[in-house]
Amino acid sequence: MNTQETIITWATPVFFALIAMELLVARLRRRNVYHSSDAINSLALGVISQIVGVFSKILTLGIYAWCVQHLAAFSLPANNLLVWVTALIAYDFCYYWLHRAGHEVNILWAAHVVHHQSEDYNLSTALRQTGSGVLLGWLFYLPMAVIGFPLEVFVVVALIDLLYQFWVHTELVGRLGWFDRVFCSPSNHRAHHAVNDKYLDHNYGGILIVWDRLFGTFVEEDDKDPPVYGTRAPLRSWNPLWANAEVYWATAKDAWRARRWRDKLLVWLKPPGWRPADVAARFPKADFDIQRARFQPALSRGLTVYSLVQFALLLGMAVQFLDLAKHLSLVVLGGYAVFLVLSLTALGALTEGRRVGVVLELVRLLVTAAIPLLTGGWFGLPQLSGSVLGAMVAIPALSALVLGWVVLVGHRREGTGKVIPG
Repeated sequence: MNTQETIITWATPVFFALIAMELLVARLRRRNVYHSSDAINSLALGVISQIVGVFSKILTLGIYAWCVQHLAAFSLPANNLLVWVTALIAYDFCYYWLHRAGHEVNILWAAHVVHHQSEDYNLSTALRQTGSGVLLGWLFYLPMAVIGFPLEVFVVVALIDLLYQFWVHTELVGRLGWFDRVFCSPSNHRAHHAVNDKYLDHNYGGILIVWDRLFGTFVEEDDKDPPVYGTRAPLRSWNPLWANAEVYWATAKDAWRARRWRDKLLVWLKPPGWRPADVAARFPKADFDIQRARFQPALSRGLTVYSLVQFALLLGMAVQFLDLAKHLSLVVLGGYAVFLVLSLTALGALTEGRRVGVVLELVRLLVTAAIPLLTGGWFGLPQLSGSVLGAMVAIPALSALVLGWVVLVGHRREGTGKVIPG
């Protein structure tokens, strides 16, 4: 197991332990900082991001390695502490500009928006990551390769920078005095995630907030103007595929509708929210309302519990996928990835309280049972023992029965004629 995989393996249970701790502290303080469907959606997007990373890592790290080998100005040693410290600072500096560009250039915002869509602000939000950031994000780190930071150093400092940012996604840690003036902190990052006018597009630093102070993008959290989270064009969906595609789709439509060729290009390069004048006139959008009602389709308690259990099962499959990734053929790996992404999408539709969500979930359960039943195995596991095979068929079959019972009971209790009571 390489260094990157080792760090991720050890960090994952710590993440969930801290989420559990945050839930407990919030309960003791009588604060409601989590909503189950929102948390499932955020974690599902994190899973999809990791799945995409399995396929994209060869490309992005391969490009970095090539640049180090052929373009590096210096041959920096990987066994020198100063190189590591300098690399971490350099990475954080590059991250600042990538993050800032992600808020100022629409095509980059289309990827980064995923991280901001949640209307909650908690540790699960930290794991809400884009699946398309790999398309252009790697460009911002090539200066490190040109300088000569070795690939193994780059990979580790990138993970350190990412892991650091996990803990700042919480409302339960207040101001930290001098720390807030030097480092990215929960207070600083709450302001970054807010859609209030005074906070919008500030505090981009990953570990150090001094970059924002140097380049004029720092703002302090104000207790008189508490942050409101989400985006100015709310997602209003728990579909993880749509979460990744929504801004690309909206921008593509504006580009298609624009009459001038110049505008067809600029709509991708201008700041988020910019639209060609002719498009805005013909296809107006509603003004942003910070008092808008949050997206929170009501689910019965039974469906909420069902969704959490099914997500836990899918999360276990995702962990298996990541563990087997280095051994599976590309065809099997791709098939498993498609299965997981579509499964998370079906679960998202179910948590939206839509009738089609029940249908998609039943189809997902049918496919989940059919794969081991028809093949005698599972992705990457060609032959299962009889007991394991029986369990892998029985669990989705039992889940289908439970789902039907939960929907039926909810329907009878509500008496609304809806498949999923709202």
